Amino acid sequence: MSGIAGIAGSGMQVRVNRMLDKIAYRGQASREVFEVDGATLGWVGPAGAEQSARGTDQLPCVRDAAGPGHLAQAQVIDQQLVLTRDPLGVAPLYFGRTHDGVLCFASEMKALLELTWDVRELLPGHIYNDAQLSTYFQLTLQPPLTDQPEHIAQELRRRLNGAVEQCLGYGEVGSWLSGGLDSSALAALARSQVKPLHTFAVGLPGALDLEHARAVAHFIDATHHEVLVTFDEMLAVLPAVIYHLESFDAWLVRSSITNYLVAKAAAEYVPAVFSGEGGDELFAGYEYLKALDRAALPAELIDITGRLHNTALQRVDRSASAHGTVAHVAFLDPDVVDYALRIPIDLKLRGGVEKWILRQALAGALPDSVLNRPKAKFWEGAGVGELLARYADERISTDDFKHERHLPDGSQLNSKEELLYYRIFREHFGEFSNLTWLGRTKGTPVQDA
Repeated sequence: MSGIAGIAGSGMQVRVNRMLDKIAYRGQASREVFEVDGATLGWVGPAGAEQSARGTDQLPCVRDAAGPGHLAQAQVIDQQLVLTRDPLGVAPLYFGRTHDGVLCFASEMKALLELTWDVRELLPGHIYNDAQLSTYFQLTLQPPLTDQPEHIAQELRRRLNGAVEQCLGYGEVGSWLSGGLDSSALAALARSQVKPLHTFAVGLPGALDLEHARAVAHFIDATHHEVLVTFDEMLAVLPAVIYHLESFDAWLVRSSITNYLVAKAAAEYVPAVFSGEGGDELFAGYEYLKALDRAALPAELIDITGRLHNTALQRVDRSASAHGTVAHVAFLDPDVVDYALRIPIDLKLRGGVEKWILRQALAGALPDSVLNRPKAKFWEGAGVGELLARYADERISTDDFKHERHLPDGSQLNSKEELLYYRIFREHFGEFSNLTWLGRTKGTPVQDA
């Protein structure tokens, strides 16, 4: 994990350094700002990341590269600044133009605000070159596999194990552990290769995630750490969470609070962690999917996987980077994604059981209580539930919500909870006339004014 920033102009070292100051927490150990072919490029990163972040003398660039399928890169080619983002948007990248039309870029939106309010997100699988956007990767429906379920489960486990092993080549690693199937699977696969493996769980006292994570850690013999939080502690870190997250989306902020707190605890022990993002999208883990027509499910999984870049993956990246660490999302390794998209939907949802084929692939690696655990949202399992929604309802009047829910760009806030978060967001960053770069969680309920 690194932070990158730059401007398509020479002599901009002071400005690029100011941009990097805004995201310096992404890598405190190393910093470099340099000129190449009329552009000024800069990066911050952890110790030892210089080679992967800086490129070569023949192909100078700055990049955030931290494992398979994780890449945000800026490079000057034929005197043009070229921006590239990985296929699924694991690494963040934003760009814009100054008032005099000069292209600039950064890993986070807040760094761009040093120069411009023209903020745009480079979409996953895209290249921006000379004001032209081109697509080099797009999620598409694939012909389903015809192999026997036993073979598919075996191959899926092999690919997941390979994805975990590749991430281990980037240095010491632990695992965020909710006790759900996805994070537990990665922890179990990593444990055979990492000794000791530190695992980290978070929740309010009595939260189900704590109980299940404890069971997994005991089963795989991990060195386990629990982060017990109170509601007051969650409220206390809310402004910092929104500052790092750069969002006011209700479900995204809600899940980011506990993620931010567990990431802070993990940073005291390891420089990198595994996170289970992508498992639900690739293997049909959400409850609402069971009600959809089976014929529509493959396209729906493509859609929600393609939305990860500025929702769940943004939460993962910002929670980890806020504390100078890396989050590896092994489920989104290109080899795993390629195979998962070809697994028949009847093996993902089978007999009313979501992620059935993934459960088969992990048989024996996890306790039965976790292997058969139904899906729970991260903030639900952590014990957050509707606490934040009730808190917002008690403090924001219906009249205030009615008058403040309409935003300058023409969009609207979905709930009083979102208004609570938007007020903090506005204090940090101001008001935007264009919020197309900001992701919104699909299916968020809309509260009546």
